Amino acid sequence: MTRRELREHIFRLLFRVEFHPMEEMAEQRALYIEHLVEPTEADLTYIQKKVDGILEHLSDLDARIDAVATGWKINRMGKVDLTIIRLALFEMAYDEDVPTGVAINEAVELAKRYGTDESPSFVNGVLAKLA
Repeated sequence: MTRRELREHIFRLLFRVEFHPMEEMAEQRALYIEHLVEPTEADLTYIQKKVDGILEHLSDLDARIDAVATGWKINRMGKVDLTIIRLALFEMAYDEDVPTGVAINEAVELAKRYGTDESPSFVNGVLAKLA
């Protein structure tokens, strides 16, 4: 899989956090991975490591987002936008292999695909403040 495809799978898995208790995330991950078409072991490891890292730092990521998203605290944000911002911020803050510009660009692309018409500019604006 390409990095973009991997990132999309990570986004889809993280989106489940909004609808399932944290205790169920291992089961949700297993159900999701079960439906992937012939993933390599490296792909599965990459997805798992990134999802685990984001979940581990979730409270820090949310605090950072809250600090810059004036008028849009995380409990008011669209769940798609919030999930995309969390993923990109994790890559910017904790993943040295992903340049900040790439993380932002990929987040905007995810927002175009999964969000509303306003999502790309909202995601870009919040991430620009975090960069």
